[in-house]
Amino acid sequence: MPRTEVPLTVERPSSWAKGWGYRLSLRGGTPLYDILKRVLDVLVSVVALILFLPLFPFIALAIVLDSPGPVFFCQERIGKGGRPFCVYKFRSMVANADPTLHRQYVRRLMAGSSSSSRADTLFKIDKDPRITRVGSVLRKTSLDELPQLINVLKGEMTLVGPRPDLPYSVREYEPWQRRRLDALPGLTGLWQVSGRSRLSPREMMELDVRYVNERTLWLDIAILLKTIPCILWMRDSC
Repeated sequence: MPRTEVPLTVERPSSWAKGWGYRLSLRGGTPLYDILKRVLDVLVSVVALILFLPLFPFIALAIVLDSPGPVFFCQERIGKGGRPFCVYKFRSMVANADPTLHRQYVRRLMAGSSSSSRADTLFKIDKDPRITRVGSVLRKTSLDELPQLINVLKGEMTLVGPRPDLPYSVREYEPWQRRRLDALPGLTGLWQVSGRSRLSPREMMELDVRYVNERTLWLDIAILLKTIPCILWMRDSC
């Protein structure tokens, strides 16, 4: 089947864009959109941290009892504009896990030589021996990503956007895939609510690029609302 070309350009605003019409637009990249999106990020993140903070000691205890090592895990990811930052997670792997296996896997996947056709394997290897028992539960319920709310408050991430990718994965990008880096990475996104474990890695990339091109505040809110049942009922968990 021939590959579908992904549009890489965003329609430039016409003459009205130079005036108040552009500044008051809720389309991605406009001043009002950026302000309201940041307000939404801060408000939702603060409320979510207050609600989930009581779970943190229990998650930390489970991690420590299951395997030796730190509770939190900091991993370098690539953010907006190609800038690296540290993404926070609850540790779901054995301490000091060797990334070589995953690095080799990503290279094969991005080159199209991997047998996997699922988007969830872009970041995770099936039956990864490095994942702990508690880590498996945390990943299935997405609880391992709760500390990323701190990344959102710091302005390194947003609630809705392309998932932050690994440096060695970004180095394998095709030119059109780099469009993902034109927006802040998010906790959730378009492909996560579009049947995330049923999508191929290329389809996931295409949906991320589509989001960057077409994002609006209303789309962000719709994705957030659709994410809630996906997490609660663990549908298409990756």
